[in-house]
Amino acid sequence: MDRKDCACSCGNAAFSLLGPPLFRILCHCTICQRFNDAPFADVVVYDAANVAEVPKGTVRFDTFKPPPNVQRGKCVECGDPAVEKFASPLYPKLTIVPTAMHRSKAHVPNPVAHIFYDKRVADAGDTLVKHSGFLASQLSFGKYLVSAKLSKK
Repeated sequence: MDRKDCACSCGNAAFSLLGPPLFRILCHCTICQRFNDAPFADVVVYDAANVAEVPKGTVRFDTFKPPPNVQRGKCVECGDPAVEKFASPLYPKLTIVPTAMHRSKAHVPNPVAHIFYDKRVADAGDTLVKHSGFLASQLSFGKYLVSAKLSKK
Protein backbone atom coordinates (compact mmCIF):
# COMPACT_ATOMS: atom_id res chain seq x y z
CA MET A 1 0.00 0.00 0.00
CA ASP A 2 1.09 3.61 -0.44
CA ARG A 3 3.00 5.58 2.17
CA LYS A 4 0.82 7.75 4.39
CA ASP A 5 -2.41 6.08 3.29
CA CYS A 6 -4.31 7.77 6.10
CA ALA A 7 -4.36 11.40 7.24
CA CYS A 8 -6.56 13.79 9.17
CA SER A 9 -7.96 16.92 7.51
CA CYS A 10 -4.89 19.04 8.39
CA GLY A 11 -2.40 16.28 7.48
CA ASN A 12 -0.61 16.33 10.85
CA ALA A 13 -1.72 12.84 11.92
CA ALA A 14 -0.69 10.69 8.96
CA PHE A 15 0.32 7.05 8.80
CA SER A 16 0.67 4.10 6.46
CA LEU A 17 -1.34 0.94 6.08
CA LEU A 18 0.79 -2.19 5.94
CA GLY A 19 -1.89 -4.74 5.12
CA PRO A 20 -5.55 -5.21 4.24
CA PRO A 21 -8.52 -4.31 6.44
CA LEU A 22 -10.57 -6.92 8.26
CA PHE A 23 -13.96 -5.21 7.98
CA ARG A 24 -15.81 -1.91 8.23
CA ILE A 25 -18.56 -1.26 10.75
CA LEU A 26 -20.87 1.56 11.82
CA CYS A 27 -21.02 2.03 15.61
CA HIS A 28 -23.77 4.04 17.31
CA CYS A 29 -22.56 3.68 20.92
CA THR A 30 -22.56 6.88 22.96
CA ILE A 31 -18.76 6.78 23.33
CA CYS A 32 -18.31 6.68 19.53
CA GLN A 33 -20.86 9.47 19.15
CA ARG A 34 -18.95 11.63 21.65
CA PHE A 35 -15.47 10.76 20.33
CA ASN A 36 -16.45 11.41 16.70
CA ASP A 37 -18.81 14.31 17.44
CA ALA A 38 -21.20 12.55 15.06
CA PRO A 39 -24.32 10.35 15.19
CA PHE A 40 -22.15 7.24 14.68
CA ALA A 41 -18.62 6.09 13.92
CA ASP A 42 -17.82 4.80 10.44
CA VAL A 43 -14.64 2.80 11.00
CA VAL A 44 -12.40 0.23 9.35
CA VAL A 45 -10.93 -2.49 11.57
CA TYR A 46 -7.37 -3.78 10.98
CA ASP A 47 -5.01 -6.21 12.64
CA ALA A 48 -2.72 -3.91 14.64
CA ALA A 49 0.29 -5.21 12.69
CA ASN A 50 -1.29 -3.89 9.47
CA VAL A 51 -1.21 -0.23 10.55
CA ALA A 52 2.03 1.71 11.04
CA GLU A 53 2.47 3.55 14.31
CA VAL A 54 1.22 7.11 14.32
CA PRO A 55 4.19 9.47 14.68
CA LYS A 56 4.73 10.50 18.31
CA GLY A 57 3.22 13.81 19.27
CA THR A 58 0.70 13.93 16.42
CA VAL A 59 -2.17 12.21 18.24
CA ARG A 60 -3.48 12.57 21.80
CA PHE A 61 -4.95 9.32 23.15
CA ASP A 62 -7.71 9.13 25.73
CA THR A 63 -9.70 6.44 27.49
CA PHE A 64 -13.44 7.08 27.65
CA LYS A 65 -14.45 4.13 29.82
CA PRO A 66 -12.55 1.70 32.07
CA PRO A 67 -11.05 -0.79 31.61
CA PRO A 68 -8.80 0.88 29.05
CA ASN A 69 -9.40 -1.68 26.27
CA VAL A 70 -9.71 1.07 23.67
CA GLN A 71 -7.40 4.06 23.41
CA ARG A 72 -9.00 6.65 21.16
CA GLY A 73 -6.74 9.23 19.52
CA LYS A 74 -7.39 12.61 17.97
CA CYS A 75 -5.02 14.81 16.01
CA VAL A 76 -3.37 17.34 18.34
CA GLU A 77 -3.66 20.06 15.66
CA CYS A 78 -7.16 19.79 14.12
CA GLY A 79 -8.88 17.50 16.64
CA ASP A 80 -10.07 15.00 14.03
CA PRO A 81 -10.55 11.42 15.25
CA ALA A 82 -7.42 9.73 13.90
CA VAL A 83 -6.98 6.19 15.22
CA GLU A 84 -8.11 3.82 17.95
CA LYS A 85 -6.03 1.07 19.52
CA PHE A 86 -7.96 -1.94 20.79
CA ALA A 87 -6.37 -4.42 23.19
CA SER A 88 -8.52 -6.88 25.11
CA PRO A 89 -7.66 -10.28 26.59
CA LEU A 90 -10.38 -11.92 24.47
CA TYR A 91 -9.41 -10.38 21.12
CA PRO A 92 -6.29 -9.96 18.99
CA LYS A 93 -4.76 -6.48 19.02
CA LEU A 94 -6.66 -4.29 16.59
CA THR A 95 -6.33 -0.81 15.16
CA ILE A 96 -9.50 1.01 14.21
CA VAL A 97 -9.26 3.78 11.63
CA PRO A 98 -12.08 6.20 10.80
CA THR A 99 -13.12 5.77 7.18
CA ALA A 100 -12.65 9.52 6.68
CA MET A 101 -8.91 9.13 7.43
CA HIS A 102 -8.36 6.98 4.31
CA ARG A 103 -6.94 9.14 1.52
CA SER A 104 -8.13 6.63 -1.08
CA LYS A 105 -11.36 4.71 -0.69
CA ALA A 106 -10.13 2.01 -3.12
CA HIS A 107 -9.16 -0.38 -0.28
CA VAL A 108 -12.04 0.54 2.05
CA PRO A 109 -14.60 -2.28 2.21
CA ASN A 110 -18.34 -1.77 2.36
CA PRO A 111 -19.73 -1.73 5.91
CA VAL A 112 -20.96 -5.06 7.27
CA ALA A 113 -23.44 -3.83 9.89
CA HIS A 114 -24.53 -1.28 12.47
CA ILE A 115 -23.78 -2.00 16.14
CA PHE A 116 -25.27 -0.41 19.27
CA TYR A 117 -28.15 0.61 17.02
CA ASP A 118 -30.39 1.06 20.08
CA LYS A 119 -28.25 4.15 20.93
CA ARG A 120 -28.76 5.76 17.51
CA VAL A 121 -29.74 9.41 17.26
CA ALA A 122 -31.26 8.93 13.80
CA ASP A 123 -32.48 5.96 11.81
CA ALA A 124 -30.18 4.58 9.13
CA GLY A 125 -31.81 4.30 5.72
CA ASP A 126 -29.87 1.28 4.53
CA THR A 127 -30.37 -2.48 4.44
CA LEU A 128 -27.40 -3.40 6.66
CA VAL A 129 -27.97 -5.65 9.66
CA LYS A 130 -28.65 -3.57 12.78
CA HIS A 131 -27.51 -5.02 16.13
CA SER A 132 -28.95 -3.52 19.31
CA GLY A 133 -27.87 -3.86 22.92
CA PHE A 134 -24.46 -4.33 24.49
CA LEU A 135 -24.23 -8.11 24.32
CA ALA A 136 -25.64 -8.46 20.80
CA SER A 137 -23.35 -5.68 19.53
CA GLN A 138 -20.24 -7.14 21.17
CA LEU A 139 -21.03 -10.65 19.95
CA SER A 140 -21.64 -9.43 16.40
CA PHE A 141 -18.33 -7.51 16.41
CA GLY A 142 -16.63 -10.74 17.49
CA LYS A 143 -18.44 -12.70 14.79
CA TYR A 144 -17.34 -10.27 12.06
CA LEU A 145 -13.79 -10.38 13.42
CA VAL A 146 -13.61 -14.19 13.45
CA SER A 147 -15.17 -14.39 10.00
CA ALA A 148 -12.66 -11.88 8.59
CA LYS A 149 -9.71 -13.63 10.25
CA LEU A 150 -10.81 -17.02 8.92
CA SER A 151 -11.31 -15.69 5.40
CA LYS A 152 -7.71 -14.32 5.39
CA LYS A 153 -6.25 -17.79 5.98
